[in-house]
Formats: sequence, C-alpha cells, structure tokens
Amino acid sequence: MKQIPRHQQIIEMVKKQGYVSTEELVEKFNVSPQTIRRDLNELADENKIRRYHGGATIPLSSENTSYSTRKKEHFTEKDLIAEELAKHIPDGATLFIDIGTTPEAVAKALNKNHKQLRVVTNNINVASILLSNPEIKVILAGGEVRNRDGGIVGEATLDFIKQFRLDFGILGISGIDYDGSLLDFDYHEVRVKQAIIENSRSVYLAVDHSKFGRNAMVKLGNISQINLLITNQQPPEEISAILKEHQIPLEIASH
Repeated sequence: MKQIPRHQQIIEMVKKQGYVSTEELVEKFNVSPQTIRRDLNELADENKIRRYHGGATIPLSSENTSYSTRKKEHFTEKDLIAEELAKHIPDGATLFIDIGTTPEAVAKALNKNHKQLRVVTNNINVASILLSNPEIKVILAGGEVRNRDGGIVGEATLDFIKQFRLDFGILGISGIDYDGSLLDFDYHEVRVKQAIIENSRSVYLAVDHSKFGRNAMVKLGNISQINLLITNQQPPEEISAILKEHQIPLEIASH
C-alpha cells in the first residue's frame, strides 16, 4: 500500500474513533510497527494527529505548530506555490501580504523581478524581505508584535488595515475544513485576515496540501470568498466541489 493513501486512512480512523493504537494500525495495514510509528510521527509533525505512546488521537484545535517548525515544513512546495502566485501579480499593483510562512515565500518571489509594487503587511518578516528593494514600497501595520513569528495583531492593526482598499490580498491559513471553512488558531489574527478579505479587490489563497482537512479552532470565513486557490496537490473531493460550485480557479504548482 502506498504511503499517502495510508496516511489519509490513518487520519480518517483517528477522526472517526478519536484514538487508534499502534497495534490496531499494524494489523489493519499489515506493516511493521516501525513503519506505523514513522507514519504517526510524520502526521504529528504536520499537526494532522496528536502522537501518544502506543497510538494517536485527534490534534488539539487550540494549538498551532511552532513558527520554526512551520518554516521547515514543505518549504519546497511553498516556494513553488509562491512562484506560481507571483505570476498573477502585475507590476504596479497594490497588495496586502498576510502573516504566515507561505505569504513570506510569496514576498520572496515578488522580490525577484516585480516593479513598482506597494505592499501593506502586518508581518515583520515580509517587511524585512522586501526592505532592500527600491521597486517595492512597504507599509507596515502598527500594533502588537508577536515575538514567536513576527506577526502584528490587535485593534490598532485592524484599524490600520481598514484604511486601505488594495488590488490583491495574499492570505495564509492554518486549515481548510472539508466544508470549505477557513480556519486559524488566533482570534486576533483572524480578525485581521477578515479585514484583508473585505478590503481587497481579489483574494488569493496560497496553501500547501497539508492544510486540507486540518483542524483549528477559529473560523474566519469560507473558501467561497476567495478568487484564486494555489496549492501543490489536488484538494480533497469535497473542497474541489466547492471551488467548482463557486467557479473559483484552482492552480496546482508542481516541479
């Protein structure tokens, strides 16, 4: 049995049962305990499950993985997605760039060849990436700076974002549920993302495949509100159906 289908089946078992043991998985898939332990460790690293000694359970919807871990996860895929998204941003455009490791990858892609961009961001890392480029004017939001990831959030940030009406909003997200719900972990960050959606003429969502079906506690909207989804693998059927229903373009970035 191929690894990816097995991973998906493990996730579905955990969701259905709440807890599965290593022994149960070994018996079901007819593989070694070492193989199952490796599967569980990989899924736990992606926050798809919570790893316990002897098995796994559903991940906490209140906890995100650390910023340093997220920067290392799927970094090649994020770069591919970012390069693809950058093709949709014309020179001279105005845009919001959100908090998150994938929006940061988009900033790096835009920094290479784009000219006369105006970027509003609540992400110190994005500002740092673009700072040395004379072709890109950066407007940095005020507010509380989170030392864990360089994100700027709070009421002052919200008020700041609402002053603008820009061509594009580049969003990152923690999870997309199978009903199309866009999910994140921080209520304050979600409010800023909602303001970006409301104040952008077009909203582009850049996510790697690990975000599909991922759980998080705060709902910020629905995938039907975006204008383009760029990812690295075909989304699950339920999410693909929503995109098709609302005629939202889907692009798969690959090597």
